Amino acid sequence: MNEEKEITEETQPLVLEKLQEKFADVLLADTETSNGVAVVVGKEHIYALLEYLKTELAYTFLIDVTAVDNSNLESELMQYDYARFMVVYHLYTFEGETPRIRVKVPVHEKDLKVPSVTKLWKGANWLERETHDMFGIDFEGHPDLRRILMPDDFEGHPLRKDYPLRGRGERESFNFEKQNV
Repeated sequence: MNEEKEITEETQPLVLEKLQEKFADVLLADTETSNGVAVVVGKEHIYALLEYLKTELAYTFLIDVTAVDNSNLESELMQYDYARFMVVYHLYTFEGETPRIRVKVPVHEKDLKVPSVTKLWKGANWLERETHDMFGIDFEGHPDLRRILMPDDFEGHPLRKDYPLRGRGERESFNFEKQNV
């Protein structure tokens, strides 16, 4: 479990300080956790913030891109104007005092689009495809946004909270011989 620390001017990590200087008007939240820093930013500013983290602050390693379905968490929904999903980027730097940063982007169910970061990190290609496949988030500008884990004709997104725990009968009717091509 991540413990949040109270941030004072003396203990604030340098990366958080720099982000607050450059993106003060667009950061929705920022926190220091036991294993790094977490910030929340609107999707209209996500690409610029991630580009800054990569080029200026040397967060050159994209660990993961995923999403969280907050539909059952009323407090989280209220905090970000009832945005059901949170797209999460985990970044790492081999330099500096705070090696890990988590960048979160609230995404409303009515507009499931987020800019793709495949131009910044080529490894984002498959990570964004997986998030698209499991949650239904569309990454605008992605070179090949199609299913990566589920068959092409599969309906729904299995990691959404409203997806039935036992599935919709897919296991019984799943064609294990069919391949995604």
